[in-house]
Amino acid sequence: MHIVYLGLGSNLGDREALLREAIQRIGDRVGQVVRQSSFIETEPWGFESDHPFLNAVICIDTALTPRELLLATQQIERDMGRKKTPSGGTTRHSKDDSLPAARHYTDRPIDIDILLYDDLTVDEPDLQIPHPLMQQRDFVMTPLREISNP
Repeated sequence: MHIVYLGLGSNLGDREALLREAIQRIGDRVGQVVRQSSFIETEPWGFESDHPFLNAVICIDTALTPRELLLATQQIERDMGRKKTPSGGTTRHSKDDSLPAARHYTDRPIDIDILLYDDLTVDEPDLQIPHPLMQQRDFVMTPLREISNP
């Protein structure tokens, strides 16, 4: 079994219900949820929106490999209504030049990010562990600190 930390966020619809549903689906499909942070409300990061986020971090025990975990969490996002932003869409981006140019952040019902997977490092085009931007995101680091030292 592997210890994994996942970051969760929602800024569309009933955000709290969507986070709770995502946590339930993760528990059903991915692995046992062993710790869960409080939900915190934050402003969008990397783009402009009138919709604030509700964020949390969970710790799970999973038998899935990092690739299997990525595919499973992406399927949960799709099942919960997450849509890929089409290239050239109407995404409003932040003017922050420190953000990765290739990323297109948008409003979304659910977002699930792999933050940490044991002490493993993965550097692939579509999968980076530890999450490369988590240190820049208080909405990740605050709930992560809350549950990483129980």
